[in-house]
Amino acid sequence: MEKWWPVPGGMEAPSESESSGPGGPGPAVGSFQPSEHQHVRYNPLRDDWVLVSAHRMRRPWQGQVEKPPQEDVPRCDLSNPLCPGAARANGEVNPQYTSTFVFDNDFPALQPDAPEPDACNHPLFRAASARGVCKVMCFHPWSDLTLPLMSLAEIRAVIDKWAELTVELGASYPWVQIFENKGAMMGCSNPHPHCQVWASNFLPNEARLEDRTQRQHLQERGVPLLLEYARLEAQRKERLVVENADWLVVVPYWAVWPFQTLLLPRRHVCRLQELSDGERDSLASIMKRLLTKYDNLFEVSFPYSMGWHGTWRGGTGQRVRGESGHRVAQ
Repeated sequence: MEKWWPVPGGMEAPSESESSGPGGPGPAVGSFQPSEHQHVRYNPLRDDWVLVSAHRMRRPWQGQVEKPPQEDVPRCDLSNPLCPGAARANGEVNPQYTSTFVFDNDFPALQPDAPEPDACNHPLFRAASARGVCKVMCFHPWSDLTLPLMSLAEIRAVIDKWAELTVELGASYPWVQIFENKGAMMGCSNPHPHCQVWASNFLPNEARLEDRTQRQHLQERGVPLLLEYARLEAQRKERLVVENADWLVVVPYWAVWPFQTLLLPRRHVCRLQELSDGERDSLASIMKRLLTKYDNLFEVSFPYSMGWHGTWRGGTGQRVRGESGHRVAQ
């Protein structure tokens, strides 16, 4: 899929050759079917369009087929800087932790005391301050576990720590980003269940854009964008992956990545710390179910990138959103 911006007046209809492929001609051009014909879909969160070339799914597969990786991760390896009792690059030794463990990233992308950039007298060469803190959060002391292999109680402890960090860091910074890159394919350098938490004095581009689009939707329709979207997807069930009383997981209508999913609450929630005990338990349950499904797709420990988007400090309180955009070959 590609990003696309339709021009005023609509788009030119596809030719007959464009609506057919190696598998034979598709339906007539005049009878549009979303699973057969190319079209563009609107992403209301980003205010842009995605090109869907559905007819290309009939291409014969000629790509390489990879063998499942043979992973043999030891439960505890003191050469792994995330393990209990291991020494990290800065010389500090991790405690013998038994649940979650949080520490300052030894090689942070953001630091709290970075100097201000010099002033620039030309608008094409602008710079601004970027300050913050970067934390690493271990989910579990065992390196051979991942979130779907952990117990519900252990996943619940992770969720509670996420909420705690959001409160702690949100007191000093307007944006707190929790994200996990799982697997070597996603650039994860340490085989140990963990995520990162970045807090910054600025809003990242995607957060800033989503804040604007959701403010606009609320003004125009009187209902939070993602709450309305969740209700519609729950009714239609076309893209529903898994659900429970408090949460649902869908493949977004505007999905770009293969196996991309969106995790949404059924009620209006702004931040993780606002979730009730019951909602945290059901979040642990649906995360385990979803991530287990990913692992079962190809019978491997599925690589992914996952991040939480909540309302920023000073925002209007539009949403809590968990998004998994799984970066695999398209």
